[in-house]
Amino acid sequence: MGCCSSAAQSSKREWKPLEDHSCTDVPWLLLFILFCVGMGFICGFSIATGAAARLLSGYDSYGNICGQKNVKVEGIVNSGLDLTQKKYVFFLDPCNIDIVHQKIKSLALCVSACPRKELKTLADVQKFAETNGSTLCSYELQPSEYTTDPRAAKLCPKYPVPESAPIPFFHRCAPVNISCYAKFAEALITFVSDSSVLHRLISGVMTSKEIIMGLCLLSLVLSMILMVIIRYISRVLVWILTIIVVLGSLGGTGVLWWLYAKQRISASAVESQIAKENLQALLIYAISATVFTVILFLIMLIMRKRVALTIALFHVAGKVFIHLPLLVFQPFWTFFVLILFWTYWITVLLFLGTTGNPVPNEEGFVEFRMVGPLKYMWWYHVVGLIWISEFILACQQMTVAGAVVTYYFTREKRNLPFTPILASVNRLVCYHLGTVAKGSFIITLVKIPRMILMYIHTQLKGKENACARCMLKACICCLWCLEKCLTYLNQNAYTATAINSTNFCTSAKDAFVILVENALRVAAINTVGDFMLFLGKVLIVCSTGLAGIMLLNYQRDYTVWVLPLIIVCLFAFLVAHCFLSIYEMVVDVLFLCFAIDTKYNDGSPGREFYMDKVLMEFVENSRKSMKEAGRGGGAEGRELKPMASGASSS
Repeated sequence: MGCCSSAAQSSKREWKPLEDHSCTDVPWLLLFILFCVGMGFICGFSIATGAAARLLSGYDSYGNICGQKNVKVEGIVNSGLDLTQKKYVFFLDPCNIDIVHQKIKSLALCVSACPRKELKTLADVQKFAETNGSTLCSYELQPSEYTTDPRAAKLCPKYPVPESAPIPFFHRCAPVNISCYAKFAEALITFVSDSSVLHRLISGVMTSKEIIMGLCLLSLVLSMILMVIIRYISRVLVWILTIIVVLGSLGGTGVLWWLYAKQRISASAVESQIAKENLQALLIYAISATVFTVILFLIMLIMRKRVALTIALFHVAGKVFIHLPLLVFQPFWTFFVLILFWTYWITVLLFLGTTGNPVPNEEGFVEFRMVGPLKYMWWYHVVGLIWISEFILACQQMTVAGAVVTYYFTREKRNLPFTPILASVNRLVCYHLGTVAKGSFIITLVKIPRMILMYIHTQLKGKENACARCMLKACICCLWCLEKCLTYLNQNAYTATAINSTNFCTSAKDAFVILVENALRVAAINTVGDFMLFLGKVLIVCSTGLAGIMLLNYQRDYTVWVLPLIIVCLFAFLVAHCFLSIYEMVVDVLFLCFAIDTKYNDGSPGREFYMDKVLMEFVENSRKSMKEAGRGGGAEGRELKPMASGASSS
């Protein structure tokens, strides 16, 4: 860490951008480190108790780990065997799957080789054992007894024995024919049971792999181009969107009144109950549309200046990416770290599924179960998945916020650090990991109850009454809304921390006050701006999909290319979402910096603005319009003060 103890917070709140750096929320960092140590203990415990060996090498129904010597389990026959030469797990009835308990209800044995072709009779099983030295019946039967011993019906595999192959890295013999798992995946089998359809889909992907890769690269290029274009045509895009919405509302209202007038004339000739009801419904629709249009028009008039601020912020965000091009790659680093963590988490989860003490079950076979408090370790592991994932995402938000704050509050852009992003990462690691840990923990506290309620709703689907179903859905919806609000507040709290190096609670309070004071501006940015970015995502996906249809249409080697197109469109949406989400994050950080700048500076000597030329023009235009209207005071009144001639420019 960059320091050993937190600096004392001054009683008087002052904004001093990038002047002081002090450790924030150190107790929460220590708590997070202790939590991660607990996660490491779970992994170490599962490995020390042999769970890793049982997962990777596999084990039979008697508790023996395949491919090694084993220790005798009291009360279990056939345990403690030397299975050094038998490295693969073979299930006598691999298709007998217990969907409820999610396991294969079959005797498992360790064998030296998987049957690579179908064995139709016990004689074939005996011949396979004599030829390959791989005994597929229970250990107490010799290959010569397969066809003569009456116990063979229970101790030998159910025939025909399907063709199988070992699963890479996990040493389990798995049937090659997927239809074996029809009970486990009936919906999937219904679709792919026609092998010709499955064959065409797979061949479509393999034949068009070059086209798929090219289209994925196209979506990447289109996303980068769109980010550049938004900077230069943001004004046009916003006003076109505004005009379309207003004209659409006016047109819809006009059509409804026209239909009402037409219906009224025709209804006067034919008096019927149905005609009267239709006429009344049209009147209600027309009045409702009129009220909506009037309200929308008034909102547009009130927020037109805030729309201009949105345009200016989008323009400045484009400049930020020119000065800080590495911001574009932040989603990729975050995604890479998340993939590494999720891989680790899933591996440990699989370890936990095979850890514990060997316990005989009712069939006389061995199961591994944890007893006492240790059986709740997987709950701790689940909480770790949510908290650490949110921590990684919060680190990205803090990194982006720190870099953009450095850009905004550096008066001369020529004096920017050589690598503002690395400087932001350094500040995060040295001073603010505790703040990130606290913010991510708050999101975790909201996510866990929502996930529990969703699980309960899934388990009770079709069983609960209408009232309980409605209450569950309402609670889930409220928790989802609370999570989104807290996520937005957290992001702004990270920005305030990056500016003033304050702890999480102080930063969240300061950011909340600023956001409330600029509520209309926040609404404009989060509606107009977010909708623009959403349209950008739709544009990239549609453009990539259209290009894919045109290219795949000339591919005559196969007839079904739905799957390649779906893959391309999903990848295009993922890429566009990553790029434009960073753009949205930069706009939000810029807005908070702008709001703080206009609140505590007025452009006079000693209190010069930090903002860009484009934002200064917005402030100057606001002042002129306020003077012409002869009004002042309030939040806008501060913008009426004259700006210093030496104000910042980029």
